Amino acid sequence: MNYPTGTKRKNLTDKNHSNINYRNRGMTLEAEINLSNEYYQEIDKAYIYKKPTPIKITKVDYPSRDKAVIKEAFFTVPSTTDYNGIYKGKYIDFEAKETRSSTSFNLNNIHPHQIKHLSNVYNHGGIAFVIVRFTILNETYLLKTEDLLSYIANSKRKSIPLAYFKEKAYILSDNYRPRIDYLQVVDLLIGGN
Repeated sequence: MNYPTGTKRKNLTDKNHSNINYRNRGMTLEAEINLSNEYYQEIDKAYIYKKPTPIKITKVDYPSRDKAVIKEAFFTVPSTTDYNGIYKGKYIDFEAKETRSSTSFNLNNIHPHQIKHLSNVYNHGGIAFVIVRFTILNETYLLKTEDLLSYIANSKRKSIPLAYFKEKAYILSDNYRPRIDYLQVVDLLIGGN
């Protein structure tokens, strides 16, 4: 069917139609965690924040006094993990990752310095974990740092199979508010209270 102006409607069976990118149609894991953290703060339940990535600005343009535009910057040091804060008197630190794989989580997605940081937090009595979303399956898991470290120490694989998450991790359900209630699992980790 043609439009009244004579413009032809694009044929949906064209080769180009298969190049549509459906990524990020919904919220990303980090956006959902950020909403959850805002909710926790609103109800005075916990104070957990997204850590800013440390950068050094080297070039700025000033088109007008109040409109500075960063033109060049670089990362000064490797970032540790995505989130940290406090809940029920306990320090919390965690990393959030997404994978498009439906069978495993590639360990290259977590940098060695992040694993070391999570290990240090855990060894000093903090609550440390990784939240991993298998986007294709729409399943989100919380894996404790000690289980992550155990897997790395005892396996030669470069990825963690989904079966390990199903066995060792806690599945996180999607809710309205908070979007991802990961503090329910943290309550189990610290013994309720």
